Formats: sequence, C-alpha cells, structure tokens
Amino acid sequence: MLGGCQSDFARNRSREGEGFDALTAEVVAGALADAGVQAADIDTVHVANAFGQLFTGQGHLGAMPATVDPDLWGRPASRHEAACASGSVALLAATAELEAGRYDVALVVGVELERTVPGDDAARHLGAASWVGHEGEPRYVWPAAFSDVAAEYDRRYGLDDAHLHAFAELAYRNARTNPLAQTREWRFGPHSFTDDPDANPVVEGRTRRNDCSQVTDGGAAVVLASDRWVRDHPEVLRAGRAARIVGWGHRTVGLPLAPKLERSRTDTHVLPHVRDTFADALRRARLGSVDDLHGVEVHDCFAASGYLAIDHLGITAPGDSWKAIEAGEIERDGRIPVNPSGGLIGGGHPVGATGVRMVLDAARQVTGRAEGTQVAGATRFGTLNIGGSTATTCSFILEGPAS
Repeated sequence: MLGGCQSDFARNRSREGEGFDALTAEVVAGALADAGVQAADIDTVHVANAFGQLFTGQGHLGAMPATVDPDLWGRPASRHEAACASGSVALLAATAELEAGRYDVALVVGVELERTVPGDDAARHLGAASWVGHEGEPRYVWPAAFSDVAAEYDRRYGLDDAHLHAFAELAYRNARTNPLAQTREWRFGPHSFTDDPDANPVVEGRTRRNDCSQVTDGGAAVVLASDRWVRDHPEVLRAGRAARIVGWGHRTVGLPLAPKLERSRTDTHVLPHVRDTFADALRRARLGSVDDLHGVEVHDCFAASGYLAIDHLGITAPGDSWKAIEAGEIERDGRIPVNPSGGLIGGGHPVGATGVRMVLDAARQVTGRAEGTQVAGATRFGTLNIGGSTATTCSFILEGPAS
C-alpha cells in the first residue's frame, strides 16, 4: 500500500451541495498525491459503495473516478457491494488482480453519502443489507440485530451493559484526537454512557443511542502496487510511507442473524465464522495470535459488535471481553489497542468507505503517520470489517517497513 486519503467524516456533503463527483475527486487526488503516483500510473480501479442508488439515485459508480479524473479514462473499473464490508471486498478484488499479474498498480476507492435523507429514511435504506421481509419489522433493523447479539452473550456468559457503554465511551474518547473523526468535537455529560433514559435513550432492545455508529458522508482511497512494481520503484520504500498487506481473511454466510446464532450453539464463540476470518488472516501472515499485532481496527457498528470483536480476535477467552475493557487492555496504550481512530462509533461510518478507511488507518499506524491516534511503536496492525449481521466478514494484516 503506497498511500491513501480519507475525507473529513464530520462534513455534511449534502448540506454543502456536493455529490459523489466532488467526494470521489477529493479522495482520488489525495490518495494519488500521498502515494506519489500519477493517475496515468494506475492500471485498474475498484470502487466500493453499498447504497448509492438508495440515498442519491446514483448507480454505476465504478465509472465515477474516470468521470472526475480524465487520466483514468480507459482503465478497467468496477463497483463492489457487500454492505458494510464493501470496502474490504473491493480491496480483496484489487489485491487478487495484482497477485495474478494482470496489473501492477490499483486504485481502491470507497465512497458513501448517507446524509441526504432524514434519519428514519436512512435507517430503512441501511436495512436493505438484511434479509428483507424475513427478519421481522423492527423500526431500526441494525440496532435490533446487535441487541440480539448482546442478548445471546448474556444468555451464554452474562453481560453487563455497563461494559458496552464503556466500549462506546472509549470510541468517542479516541475520536477526540482524530482530526478526521465525525464526533471529534462532540461533548458528553456524566450520564451519557449509562442507562439514563434521557442522556442515553434506548434505540432498540439493549442498544442505546451512544452505542451506535454514525450516519456519515465520507470517502477513503488507497493505492496498491505489486511486488514487481515496487522492486522497479525502490524510491517508494525509501520514502517510508509504504505498508505491506501480509495476511487476509474473507468468509461469507447467510443473510439472517438467527440461523447464525443457532448454528453456533455448540461452539465456543457466538459467531465462529468471524473468529475464523481473523484466524485466516493471522495464518496467512504467519502469525501465532493477536498478540503478534500492535493494534486492531474493528467493526464497531454498535458497541455489541465491538464487544464481540474482542473475544473473537482472541484478545480474551470467549465471553470474557469485559475483562479486557475493565483492565484497559484495549486502550490506545494498552496491550492490544482497539480502534485508536475512534472506530465507527467515534470516527464515523460511511458504509462503502469503512473497510478502506480501516486499512488506511492500519497502514498509517505501521508507518508512524497516524497523527493524533498513533500507537507508539506500532509496526503490525489488523482489521476486522463486517457486512450486515456478519454475513460478510473480512480481515487484513498490515506490516510497516520496520517489521
């Protein structure tokens, strides 16, 4: 990974009168500049977007990079959709092309505009990533689904909601020092991370307002290059900006949540395919455990999914995520920092861009360029990105030049 760019997730593009064209142009130009390459150097383009038609009416977004940058005309390009894992799936497609030797330099762009409609309409659009018409009719599909995940933890192991609130509080706290985080200027009161019905009202079930990720306009883009291209351009390594993707995992199961929970009744983990996705990434990176990493960016679409990530990555034993939270092990200076960027709760969640943003943040960590979110001495970082109720799960492991 030669470099990349993230937009400011606090900006409301719709209110500013901007569309996919301006957002795409910004992150493409920023990624090319950061990587030290020109648009003419790009061989292939992959665009991640989940809900373009629903929020804006705009489809065919694979052609948007060439629309905003004439030097990308003629390059093969495609759009990828896998709900919240769209960005990771686009990255997987790009790396597969590079490994196959078809191309040497790939541009991966994730973009999403979600603040074009009122909140309840946005929630309905986002519900399209569930099994529509088959998973009940809660007002808010995803807060209800991850409330069910929390309930399953409670059934198996016991769960104190105070630990979910503590995870969310950490996310917002980390976001305060992230110059691109959506909530960096938000402030909270003494009861914001409690069961107080006014300061932290229920959204669905056990999911409360401050346990939720954000509705976000945003984009992220990265430039990837093959080993062959890097050997011919050693200056990119001397610049100290390049990170290497050394491991990946990708598993897909069915859309609805209930069968996932039923199939795992005799397993040690609530969602074993999530555990196995991350284990695949570690194995391909030839690493033994999560303790071989210096931090992770995980998919905390809700506090319950962040809680799930802790034990599914192996930071704790199954059901013991609360121990890592109480002991401070997931703090930015802890044993395994989780979401030093603020994650989806604090940083923002433009769905199609999230997987790309995670990998970009991981690359910045291992090259010492993470600004206010830097984990001291980080040279190896992981990601966990999920789509829907974990129907699509992807992971990456990145190493810096010092590994």
